Order: sequence, then C-alpha cells, then structure tokens
Amino acid sequence: MCGIIGYCGGQQAWPILLEGLTRLEYRGYDSAGIAVFTDGDIAITRSVGKIASLREQVQADPPAGDCGIGHTRWATHGPPAEENAHPHRAGDVVVVHNGILENHAELKRTLQRRGRRFGSQTDTEVFAHLIDIEHRRHSLPRAVARALRRARGSYALVVMSRREPGRLVAARMSSPLVVGHGQGENFVASDVPALLPYTRRVTFCEDGDLVVLESRRVQFFDLQLNPRQRRRQHIDWSPLLAEKGGHKHFMHKEIHEQPRALADTLAGRLRLARADVDLDDAGIADAVAAKFSRAVLVACGTSWHAALVGKFLLERLARLPAEVDLASEFRYRPPLVGPEDLVVAISQSGETADTLAAVRQAGKLGARVLAICNVLGSSLARAADHTLYTHAGPEIGVASTKAFVTQLAALMLVAVRLGRARGTLKRRQAAAELAALSQAPKLVEQALKLEPRIKLLAEQFAHARDFLYLGRGINFPIALEGALKLKEISYIHAEGYPAGEMKHGPIALIDEQVPVVAVATRNSVYEKVLGNLAEVRARRGTVIAVCSQRDRAMARSADHLLPVPRTSECVEPLVNVVPLQLLAYHVADFNGTDVDQPRNLAKSVTVE
Repeated sequence: MCGIIGYCGGQQAWPILLEGLTRLEYRGYDSAGIAVFTDGDIAITRSVGKIASLREQVQADPPAGDCGIGHTRWATHGPPAEENAHPHRAGDVVVVHNGILENHAELKRTLQRRGRRFGSQTDTEVFAHLIDIEHRRHSLPRAVARALRRARGSYALVVMSRREPGRLVAARMSSPLVVGHGQGENFVASDVPALLPYTRRVTFCEDGDLVVLESRRVQFFDLQLNPRQRRRQHIDWSPLLAEKGGHKHFMHKEIHEQPRALADTLAGRLRLARADVDLDDAGIADAVAAKFSRAVLVACGTSWHAALVGKFLLERLARLPAEVDLASEFRYRPPLVGPEDLVVAISQSGETADTLAAVRQAGKLGARVLAICNVLGSSLARAADHTLYTHAGPEIGVASTKAFVTQLAALMLVAVRLGRARGTLKRRQAAAELAALSQAPKLVEQALKLEPRIKLLAEQFAHARDFLYLGRGINFPIALEGALKLKEISYIHAEGYPAGEMKHGPIALIDEQVPVVAVATRNSVYEKVLGNLAEVRARRGTVIAVCSQRDRAMARSADHLLPVPRTSECVEPLVNVVPLQLLAYHVADFNGTDVDQPRNLAKSVTVE
C-alpha cells in the first residue's frame, strides 16, 4: 500500500525523493518522510498528511546529500501521526517498509526485554531494531539478511546505515519493489512511475531478493547472500503518461485516456479476417483450452466487477461455466478447483495481496492460472501460468477507470479465443462480436462527449445523501461499478443492485430524494428494465438513465437521459460505464473532495 523511493548517485537526493513520493502518493497519503546521508549522519524529516506538507518542511531546511530514502504511508499499525511516519530509526539504522510484519508483537516484546525502546506503534520500527542489533557485528547487507530470517509476513524494505554512507540495502517478500538503473546513479521504488523521469531500465525484484545499491553498481542476493541473476527490462511508458497533462485530476485524465488505452489493449490481437483472436502472448494452446471444464474468476474491488462481466462473456461466447469469487474469500471455503479448471485472476497492479494468495492456492490445487493485469513483471504475472497484459499505461488515480475498461476488453478477447478453440463459438458470431469490439475505442470517445450534460447533472444531484444504481444482465456489474466510483470519491452512500431484485428490498429506500441511476441500453433485458423503472417512477423516484441513442421509449421512462451509441450486448459495458465514471467524478469535484486520493483508500492493496 505504501510508497517507497530510494536513490544513490551524484545528484542532490532530496528533490528526487520528493518527486518520487509525489508520483507514489496514490499508494498512501497519511504521512510521509525522507532520510538523507548528510555530514556524517542521517537527516530525517517527517510530516503528517500529504507530500505537500513534507515538501514545505524539507525546502525550509534541505538536507545536502546524494543518497537517501523516502516513504509515503497508508496506515496499518498506528494512526497517522509524526511518530508513526517513516523512515524509522534505531541506532545507526534507518528503515522504510511496505507490508505487514505478522510476528511484530512477539518480536517487540523480546526486544523490549533486551532494553530496546520504541517511539512508534508501527511494526516497521521492529525491523529497524532487529537490523541495528545485527549491524553491530555484521555489514549492513548481512545484518538485513539475518534480521529478515526472523520475520514473518510481507515486506518491501529499504535500509540505510550511518556507518555505511552511499549504500542502500533493499529486500522484497510479497510486496512490490523495482530497481531503476541510471548512469552513475541507481534507484529503488515500489512502483515504476517514481522512476520514469530518470530511467526506463528496470529490474523487478522477486520474493527473497536482497539488493545492495550504490551509485555505480547494483547487486542481487538471496537471504543467505548467495548472488542472484536478475534480468533488466525496458519500460515503454512515457513519463508524460504519469503527468496530468492539463487535466485538473489524474482521474479525469485517465477517463479521457480510455479510447487510447482500449486501442492499445486490442492492438495486434484482433484477427478480423479469420474471426479470431491472437493471444500468443498469453500462451494458451487450443489443446489446453479445449480441456477446461470450468472457469473461476478471482479479483477484488473494481476488478471483481470486471470478473462479473467476464462470467457473462465466458458463458455466452465460450459456453464455459464460470464462477466469480472475491479473492479475499477464495481461500477460506476451501475452494474446489483442480487441473480441469481455468482460474482467471484480475488485478490492475498485479500486486493485490488477496488476489495473489488466491492464485497461489489455486496453483497448489493444480488449476491453470491466467492473469489479466496492467503492470509488466508484477507478482501476479510471475505467479500465473499465463499472462494477458492490458497495456493501459500507468493509472495514478486511486479510483480505477481505464484499467477497468481494458480488463473488460481483455476478458472479451479471452472469451472469444476460448470459444473458437473449444468450437463453441461459430465464425459468424465471432466475426460480429470482434467487429463490435474493434469499434469500442471510437464508441467510448463518443460517450465522453456527454461530459457537459453530465457535469450539469452532477451539480444538480451533488448534495443527495443516497444513490441507487440499477442494471440487469451484463450491465448489473456496471451498476455496481458506478455505485462504487461514486462512494469512493464523493463519500456519498450508493448501492448497486440488480434491477429485478429492487422489489425485494431497495425499493423501500426510493422517494423523491433518492436519485436512481439505471443502465438501460437496448439489449436482451431492455423491456424488463423498463418495467423496473416504472416501479421507481411510481414511487416518485428520479431516474437518470444511461440509454441507447434515439430511444424514445426511454425518454418517457426517465427524467434525465445519457444516450450512448448502440453496440453489441457484449461490448456495452465498455461504453456504458463511461457516463457513470464522469458522473462520479463531477459530483466529487463539485463537492470539493480529493478525487485522486480519497480518504482511507490506496491504489495498490498489498495487505490482507
């Protein structure tokens, strides 16, 4: 969840650390701090709140030095407070940490009996003391390795010592960490965007790695200090993709990037002439695909909504029975999966702890795992048998938008490919669905033109206390996603519900004060949705309908229309979600909430 940045080189460290933290602030923004080697010691500056507060403190008294570490926090152990902010120090050792030290209470009691005093409520400070004790007899790399052998849990850790200036030691276990390679300088961070202004040559750390960074070399070891070989990769993302580009918020920019992101997801994969999909990069052979008897989709949050759409697509296009599990619940049934099952794991970051745990469990049970994710070299990609990258580019806004629509596109590609491989999807139907999918970037671009109308609606309903979102069939998950976006960034209570189930409970909430947002485009359940909206209108509910263009019947059934271009029912979710994203964005912006960094949330959820 938290953001980590480290630098060794020939430049002043503090501006690089602050810039890196700014680019990682989506990972946590309760508090922040930096530590820099300076004048034979380590200068630490910490602040509660956003990076801007830390920046003011640092600029008032900048620490001179060319090596340092920084951290932006999403609170786990202890509330946001200066004493709980990272970096943490014990003796000569300074530490930043992302993850959970599961046996911290036990270790802390042992350390306290040895006379160690603690100034915070965090688990991270335990790491600092453990390493400092070992460092009295050993070099910093060996001290870190010995301390970590006593740790249980997850960590991305970067350590510095007053006794070894110009050197950082980093380690990873179940939390992301990436090394950036420059000219006469090296970097380490918890995510790629922090490195993009300086280098695109990176190495993704793997579990059990211990990395020693200096300005002119990087060495990889295991926890027994045996050398490890790691491959450098080139990141194609432009630094501009991680900038706002004139937009007020990253979320707004990313909503408008969706046509480009969809085009990149589909590029090179559509084979319209033969009515098929090329997923050679995912590596699922026809012979393997034909043996699957079931699909199990696992994901969290917005990605879970994509999985619900994926169930519809796999069953309709591939005729493959599909189940959807919240990844956080998957391991605790216990799950019944085996060698004939395809487990589809969906995660924007590829680092979601619950999803990774579900994948590892599925692998132990013999299932084949397909990962759908956005980040090259992520933990999920490495844990899966097959990986389909969405190529959405970096997504900085905490509330996911372009990652979601590209996940939907990727799931449709998978459904068509499996359907063709299994012989359950005829050429004519495949050709029609792929032709519709190829038009998705253009259709989303048209839907974005509704923004002026949506902005006016947002101002009209920005002070509502409750919203109800309705959908049926493949659009029920889109109703869920619309409600989630609104509650995430505006803090307005919103529920997504199957329209046909409204009469079994939520109808009790409806009156003239509760706006009802309906996803009601013309498809196989259109007439049913019209009937549900009549029930809302009979109770004086105000209906906002995402509907098909030139739908005269809907004009009589809704108070406000958001008409989107017509397309295949399977492609509808990619288009229909766009007005809901814009509505959530403009309601939140009108109310003055922090759109990109909503309270209590973080982008990459790397703890259970």
